[in-house]
Amino acid sequence: QVHLVESGGGSVQAGGSLRLSCVASESQFSINAMGWYRQAPGKYRELVAAIDSGGRTNYADAVKGRFAISGDNAKRTVYLQMNSLNPEDTAVYYCYAGATSGTYHYTPWGQGIQVTVSS
Repeated sequence: QVHLVESGGGSVQAGGSLRLSCVASESQFSINAMGWYRQAPGKYRELVAAIDSGGRTNYADAVKGRFAISGDNAKRTVYLQMNSLNPEDTAVYYCYAGATSGTYHYTPWGQGIQVTVSS
C-alpha cells in the first residue's frame, strides 16, 4: 500500500501564496503520476493539477498561470505552489498518486488539507 501525507495548507488573505506538499510512502508500488484535486463546500471534487514521472503537467483552467506543480521522483513527493490566491480557491485539497506494482494499478488518496482564502 501507498500512504500519502499532505502538508502546507492553512489560511491566507487574497493575493497571498501557499505551498502544498505530498509525500508518498515507500512501498513496492512505483509512482507514475501525482497530483491534486480540490473540493469546495457543495461542489464536486475537481482536478487542480497533475504531473507524471516524466514531468508532464496538466492544470485546470481556473489555476493556469497562478499555480505550479512540481515533483521529486526520488523523494516520491509532489508540490503545489499556489500564488495569487482568491476566495474561490478555498477548498479541501486532496493529493493522489498513480501507483503500479506489476500489472496492478490503483490510486491512493491523501486525507485532504484545508486551504482557506479570505477576501
